[in-house]
Amino acid sequence: MFPGVKLSPVVAATVARFAKASKPVDLPAGQWVELGERGRTCVIDVPGPPGAPTLILLHALATTAALSWYPSMQALSEHYRVIAFDQRWHGRGIRCDKFLLDDCADDVIAVADALGVDRFTVVGYSMGGAVAQLVWRRHRERVEGLVLAATARNFRGKVTERLWFGFTQVAMTRWGAGVRARADRLAATLADLPTGLKSTEPKVAPWALTEFRSTSAWAMLATIDEIGRFDSSAWIRRVDVPVSVIVATRDRFIPTRRQRRLAASIPGAMVYDVTGNHAALVLGADEFVPVLLSACRSVTRRAAERAAA
Repeated sequence: MFPGVKLSPVVAATVARFAKASKPVDLPAGQWVELGERGRTCVIDVPGPPGAPTLILLHALATTAALSWYPSMQALSEHYRVIAFDQRWHGRGIRCDKFLLDDCADDVIAVADALGVDRFTVVGYSMGGAVAQLVWRRHRERVEGLVLAATARNFRGKVTERLWFGFTQVAMTRWGAGVRARADRLAATLADLPTGLKSTEPKVAPWALTEFRSTSAWAMLATIDEIGRFDSSAWIRRVDVPVSVIVATRDRFIPTRRQRRLAASIPGAMVYDVTGNHAALVLGADEFVPVLLSACRSVTRRAAERAAA
């Protein structure tokens, strides 16, 4: 998985399955958006109907905006302006000396400012769900609502999780100085911008594998190390915007019970179940996309009712 090393057969098979799970769709190519001193990132911006509310989609660990959300964006854009971007150290996201989830949350605001968006609903999957929670905490005046999918208040409860995050801490202590350099070397090999998708293409797999390989495994270690430190349990009950929580009922990566605890911790949160594992947003797209749309519409409806009241 490391730069210069071929994908293992298990990883390659998993990515191939992931890539074949959904049919090709019409997905516009990303564009560079400059964020001042923060750097720049690759953004997909689908306008949606005139005057539609805005969703900002935050992707999962080890993927990109396009790879996480390509099965969902067309359906969402029938009702919303949809914005998705590569987060730090993922794909063509911002390069920095250290990966911090707080910085990822502030990047959301920088992207919104650059695109002229004042208020929006944040939709976060897995790692993106942790970032979404922080966007509310750090910039609550900008957030109209939250849709949190396959995510949790924290990620290191079980013994196996503590061992895994302990490994990443050791790895970062030993090799952390080289993470930025290795990630930069991989970034230098990428095409300037990724291509979009067309529904007329015969296969998604070649495009999806290119997207997957655009994130360095060394960057994943740094990201996992930071995710292990995340814990919103002390403040998540104070969330005061409409929230929908999507629970993947067969998730072993983030246990279902932990996803339900997140939902129970947020006053008034609506819960939507999806029969699928942690890759349900693609592997179970036929079920996930309609549920995602329902969860988003619930949040934006309640937000509009609050505004009217």
